[in-house]
Amino acid sequence: MTLVLGIEGTAWNLSAAVVNEDEVVCEVTHTYKPTTGGIHPREAAQHHAQFASWVISNLFGELAEKNINPKDIDAISFSQGPGLGACLRTVATAARALSLSLEIPLVGVNHCVAHVEIGRWKTPAKDPVVLYASGANTQVLAYRRGKYRVFGETLDIGVGNALDKFARSAGLSHPGGPQIEMYAKDSVNYVNLPYVVKGMDFSFSGLSTAATDALQKHTLEDVCYSLQENAFAMLVEVTERALAHTGKNEVLLGGGVGANMRLREMLDIMCDDRGASFYVPEKRFMGDNGAMIAWLGLLMYKAGDTIRVDDSHVNPNYRPDMVDVTWLKE
Repeated sequence: MTLVLGIEGTAWNLSAAVVNEDEVVCEVTHTYKPTTGGIHPREAAQHHAQFASWVISNLFGELAEKNINPKDIDAISFSQGPGLGACLRTVATAARALSLSLEIPLVGVNHCVAHVEIGRWKTPAKDPVVLYASGANTQVLAYRRGKYRVFGETLDIGVGNALDKFARSAGLSHPGGPQIEMYAKDSVNYVNLPYVVKGMDFSFSGLSTAATDALQKHTLEDVCYSLQENAFAMLVEVTERALAHTGKNEVLLGGGVGANMRLREMLDIMCDDRGASFYVPEKRFMGDNGAMIAWLGLLMYKAGDTIRVDDSHVNPNYRPDMVDVTWLKE
């Protein structure tokens, strides 16, 4: 049975996991937590450098408890992008060191596509339209002719960053999404805020700023509710149009913002109205995690899609539609 070790470290979460074709064998995570505000790229990279050996050592310890030797691992995979450059470089260095020391192949994976593939692995979804909603990235994707095509995406910031930006201005703790979801449940009024869909794309920066301004006249609960309703309705609208355009009958939700129950409810209603199936993996696979990097690494390794250490440079702007999907057939 194939074993692949994957390392995730594109932003705040440093995570390593080993998977085979059937399960996540083990996973170890250490999360960077800023003292104030959002993610500081330099501090996040320093965190990853400080704890990389701790994460890998503990992972090998868990493997030993399962009578698995590091030499049994077939390949090392890592997040090649997109993400924060300093964080990506730190994790790539760790992956190269493991590849060279264990003398096994190296696989560079796209972080966004890894979210898609872990969702396909952990749900019944076969050929879905994917709403990938995270902090830095927000895209609507679907597979066609050898690539995951982007059918719609943010024109400025990701929906998660928009929520966090508003949360900081409102004095809420990081991450802001769960705080906003909590306050939104106590709302009694909808506040008129911008709704920005341009063709198949959406924009969140102005919505976040307008929500901050609205706090001068409205309660925090009402603004949180209205911010969620508009942001998520924008996402659902574009996802529905992608369903109609592609003729597919499945929707898969991925990314950390996908943990929000209101977003799930809105997507479920839309899919029910269209006769489509709606899938969400369990929460541990929604945010950034080592298992998704290991799983996509396994798919790519079995397809012969490995890279030389000399070619393993990172790409902070690595788009999902730049990836040749070698592991799927039409």
